[in-house]
Amino acid sequence: MKTKNYFKKIAITAMALFAVNTQANNLKITGTSVDTSAGTVTFNIQWDNSWKTNIAPANYDAVWVFLKYQDCADKLWKHANLSVTSSDHSTASPLKIDAVTDGKGVFVYRSAIGGGNISSTSVTLKMNVAAANYENYNFKVFGVEMVNIPQGSFWIGDTTNAGFGISPTYNYQVTAENSNITTSSIGTGNSAPSTFPKGFKSFYSMKYEITQEQYVEFLNTLTYGQQARRSVANPDSATGTFAFANASRNGIKIKVPGSNASTPAVYGCDLTSGDFDDLNDGQNIAMGYQSWSDFTAYLDWSALRPMSELEFEKITRGPLASVAGEFAWGTTTISYVAPAGVLNSGLANEGYNSVTNGRANYQQLSGYVPVSINGATKVGFTATGSSGRASASAASYGAMELSGNIYEYTVNTKTGGSAYTGVLGDGELSTIAAVDGDSNQTNWPDNTGVIFRGGGFDGASGYSGDNSLSLRISDRNQGAPTSSTTRGASYGGRGVR
Repeated sequence: MKTKNYFKKIAITAMALFAVNTQANNLKITGTSVDTSAGTVTFNIQWDNSWKTNIAPANYDAVWVFLKYQDCADKLWKHANLSVTSSDHSTASPLKIDAVTDGKGVFVYRSAIGGGNISSTSVTLKMNVAAANYENYNFKVFGVEMVNIPQGSFWIGDTTNAGFGISPTYNYQVTAENSNITTSSIGTGNSAPSTFPKGFKSFYSMKYEITQEQYVEFLNTLTYGQQARRSVANPDSATGTFAFANASRNGIKIKVPGSNASTPAVYGCDLTSGDFDDLNDGQNIAMGYQSWSDFTAYLDWSALRPMSELEFEKITRGPLASVAGEFAWGTTTISYVAPAGVLNSGLANEGYNSVTNGRANYQQLSGYVPVSINGATKVGFTATGSSGRASASAASYGAMELSGNIYEYTVNTKTGGSAYTGVLGDGELSTIAAVDGDSNQTNWPDNTGVIFRGGGFDGASGYSGDNSLSLRISDRNQGAPTSSTTRGASYGGRGVR
């Protein structure tokens, strides 16, 4: 059981709207404007290393785009519903827009087979805000890079003792979404009823783990009380106070203190002390220190959901047969991240000084002392414009850091998690006093339904030990958080939809 707790700048202009320049991992949303009479929002979007392919793995990347609006009267940020009709939204070549049935956002992706960078392209979205008074609202547009996971069969577990069934070992093929997978198939104490998300049908996964900048954007739309629940330091702490900890490369700090237990704080990234949100302030470093409650609040707010541990294996392994003891890149080769090899520390192009198949961020000890980086890296750390799956340490469908960097929260197939049905977040958080700022999704489990997958940058023990075995695709020995509010420096993950 785990118990250890160890974008360019955002420019905002006000004119009955916010024009926000955001960057996730090379994703930029700029030039936001609102047509209050038409109820539409227009912006430019661009990102790097996009693809759509009809050869294996025959998938594509996309951006999940969603909107928040703030009523000038009460100053509260709310989720802006969008039209559920794709033709109500518009963009230009090479992009296409898919609406979703709950109206919580849209997917933007390539309209034709191709690859490379997406240059700045205009997007217009039709809003559907009840009793809207658009001229009195401020708006923010958010984007999260995703990968499409195609429908199809896949394998869970492998033939090692850390496989899905542990003892005896299991290697089971999932061939339908609505099947009932029993204990005899995946091991004692595990089951996946027909309604449990298995990963057979098509869905989207975040391309990267949640970043520190994404978490800052989240915090900056919350009330004072919600911020207090979603961070460690009180929101009224002094400017420059670390919101979580001065450790493990977490640079989130209070930029403008809140006050009177009512005015929320403004947060920023400041990994290299000085001016906030400089280019080297670690905006794209993966966000650790998330409790299960923090993590699910972020996913609910962004209208995503937690992945199941079966979906984790689908995203990582794809349709290929399992390899005993394999990592996310499909082989058993692995190499750790040494501090001296890190280039452009804290920058958007942070990377490593040499290309090696299976480079991953995990803990390596020498004489009980870590000789690895002992903190999170930038998401997409090992990928370049010319790297392949093994040299980028990428999973089957193009998602990154599914082995190493941050321990990823998933919903387990045990009693605590098997009742999960994959209900999506609604973009809003609870406003009940005792749980203000928590997810309001009652079908999502508490910590008893959670298991860590994929390994992280800490957790090794012994004189010269390492924790590389925990990075294997089918390893289930990483345990779970001791409570829904337990934070660890290497706890985090990504959402799906």
